[in-house]
Amino acid sequence: MILNSKSTNSKSDTMPETKQEKKYMKIKTITVWQLLTLIFAASFFAAIFGKIPAINSGISSQEAGNKVVDYINKNLIQSGSCSLVSVQDVGGLYKVTTSYQGQNIPVYVSKDGKLLFVSSPIDTTESSQSTTTTTEINKTSKPTVEMYVMSFCPYGIQAETAMKPAFDLLSSSVDFKVRFITVVSGSTIDSIQSLHGTAEAQEDLRQVCIMKNYDAKTYWNYLMTFDNNCPSLRTNDTALDSCWKSAATQAGINTSLVQTCASGSEGFQLVKADADLANQLGIRGSPTILINGAQYGGDRSSDSFKQSICSAFTNPPSACSQSLNSTAVAASGGCG
Repeated sequence: MILNSKSTNSKSDTMPETKQEKKYMKIKTITVWQLLTLIFAASFFAAIFGKIPAINSGISSQEAGNKVVDYINKNLIQSGSCSLVSVQDVGGLYKVTTSYQGQNIPVYVSKDGKLLFVSSPIDTTESSQSTTTTTEINKTSKPTVEMYVMSFCPYGIQAETAMKPAFDLLSSSVDFKVRFITVVSGSTIDSIQSLHGTAEAQEDLRQVCIMKNYDAKTYWNYLMTFDNNCPSLRTNDTALDSCWKSAATQAGINTSLVQTCASGSEGFQLVKADADLANQLGIRGSPTILINGAQYGGDRSSDSFKQSICSAFTNPPSACSQSLNSTAVAASGGCG
């Protein structure tokens, strides 16, 4: 999924809303995304009943993207303008990602270009149980666990927290990797886009640099401190900068080293490598967990993670006999 918006899948992540002054009346504040959702929804229903001219039919994906952006700018936005980020064929629809006021906002358009949709379509051919099972896992002497996340996604953070005990138990026998879901549209750091904004893209850069320059235990110690204290500060640059540096210092990480890496070509190439892998595998939702390349879809609990990881060993270590917390969190929630 595309980045830098506040759109999510069926159980969306809840992010802090921007406070606006109350004038004359007490009105509940709403985010840009919520406002646009209402606008797009109204436009969709108006289009159905013929009150808004339909977008031209018989269009390619690029034409669909251009016409959707043109339509939004002419009919739905009172100030500023949106721009086209990408267009993706998602079966019977085109997914058009637009950028408006620093946020990437996905909308959907029918392939004849006549109807706009504002929520992700549901594939009725897929079983409702498809997200609660795990693909058969190949066995190896040293399993690999890959977590594809967005650093500010609350569901990704929950999964990381649940994975930490499994990491502590099995880190000497398992190769744990955290990878980031982004869109890289160019060759510079500024071209990295992330669902929860620029601050998230910058944190993704910092975390890949920490993983590059420090061992896994140091990274996970940083990650837990960061996850517990910093994501809520994403709209406050000063507070967030202080928070991640404090988390790094507690973990024994040189913040200057991380900043140099994160602001240069090394960090860019590391994030791009993750983005390329995610694109190659079709991974868009945070969290997505692969164990020896097989997608995990079970409960997000420490013990469930441990059991699936241990099933990937040719010869499981004795640590696999230990029980971990079996309380599951947000089993079907995700960002993307």
